[in-house]
Amino acid sequence: MADAELVDRGRVAFSRARWAEAYDQLAAADRDGQIAAADLARLATASVLLGDEAQGCDTLGRAFHAYLETGNVEEAASCAFWAGMLLLSHGHPEQGAGWLAKARRAADEGPADAVIYGYLSLPAAIQALRAGDFPRALEGYSAALEVGERWHDPDLLALARLGLGSTRVGLGEVAAGNALLDEVMAGVTAGEISQISAGIVYCTVIHVCRESFDLRRAREWTAALTRWCEQQPDLVPFRGECLANRAYVMMTHGDWTDALTEVDRAVERLSDPPGQPELGWAIYHRAEILRVLGEDVDADEAYRRANQLGWDPQPGLALLRVRQGRTEEAVAAVRRALDATGQKPTRSGVLPAVVEVTLAAGDVTAARQAVDELTEIAAQLDSTWLFAVSAQAAGAVQLAEGAADDALGTLRRAWTSWQALAVPYEAARTRVLMGQAYRALGDENAAQLKLDAARWTFSQLGARSDLSAVEALARRTPGTGPLTAREVEVVRLVATGRTNRAIATELFPARRRWRAT
Repeated sequence: MADAELVDRGRVAFSRARWAEAYDQLAAADRDGQIAAADLARLATASVLLGDEAQGCDTLGRAFHAYLETGNVEEAASCAFWAGMLLLSHGHPEQGAGWLAKARRAADEGPADAVIYGYLSLPAAIQALRAGDFPRALEGYSAALEVGERWHDPDLLALARLGLGSTRVGLGEVAAGNALLDEVMAGVTAGEISQISAGIVYCTVIHVCRESFDLRRAREWTAALTRWCEQQPDLVPFRGECLANRAYVMMTHGDWTDALTEVDRAVERLSDPPGQPELGWAIYHRAEILRVLGEDVDADEAYRRANQLGWDPQPGLALLRVRQGRTEEAVAAVRRALDATGQKPTRSGVLPAVVEVTLAAGDVTAARQAVDELTEIAAQLDSTWLFAVSAQAAGAVQLAEGAADDALGTLRRAWTSWQALAVPYEAARTRVLMGQAYRALGDENAAQLKLDAARWTFSQLGARSDLSAVEALARRTPGTGPLTAREVEVVRLVATGRTNRAIATELFPARRRWRAT
């Protein structure tokens, strides 16, 4: 028989979210003698929250059999369900499916309307959502919600509403989806659900916010996730995602040095134990930070590493290729990336790069097509971020088309949105385009003011490539009249961050011909 004092101390530590202490006490009791099935389930949970999912799954298996021995088939099925879900999420589909089958077999020995059937609706719904099969996802999550409401099960209600909200956002019903997600998060922050479910909700909601470019919600819920993690110093899962999300928010704010430090911490945390799916995403964002800082070699390496880990390095890598003068390669890359996307939020993450890359290649028609689609999606999703992105892209296309007056009005709207969102880098890039528009209209004084403001921001941020490009643009001696269409196209290339050598080649064609002879 296990030491009762050890078990009691383990239970108290577990109730206070002291996972290392709970694990130590319950593991010691387990070694001392047989512990109850509920305590095995607590020990398994502590193992998972300390980052040892393999040990956690093994212990859940023991709890499953212990519950069966006492005739508690519902709790046995619950243990099997969570073992299956953990195995599926860590790349073990066959083992995961096996435990889910055990969960259903155990459930079938109990009441026909048991709460576990609601949980068992979730795996197929999750798979459908990931495959973009929204009707089947809605059906599965709705079935889970109905069971959760009947049994007043807070974890099941949260997970079902989480899935329904995510599906609604995927369908483009952003307001309805966000309402569900906000409802779930209110319950999570109030401590209404268990730790593993809470971590799943936090990370999924922030992921949906990122995918739908809802920067305000991403910031708010990332701050909440940070507080939640800090309240549990022993916590390992979710902490890496927390750091990666914090880095993403810092990057949008222009805190690039701090963002790089934070993403490096995220990479370290997500690397141990191995196999954590968010590692590729964290390394991709490390590459993005390095790219805007002008650290091209390190950025290239990070994009490659993200790709090795299964994370698509586009569109960031294509933007780097443009700066390196490999424009044709960049065009092919963003077109492939766009072809691989299906959902509107996902496409809107690639379309801005399509605009930028095709403009750099001189294909204004393709850029116009991309910006028209982007503008339509921004209107449908009602996202301030996407409104700013689409307006900036539309202004760049109008400028390339020679409609500098129209471009200026569009770019003013983009700049106002970036200011409201507190995104200084994109605000400065928009000011570069505004400077080009003023120059095309013959107002050199206004052009220099915009370029000078952008130059100051790039200097503060440490955006070396952008700084070099805008300085070259500001030094350019304007002609007696507005820029020609070709000149507008060339200065647009400057704004993409070309190197000084590439800028000189484009801006001074006579020198290029002299070198060629």
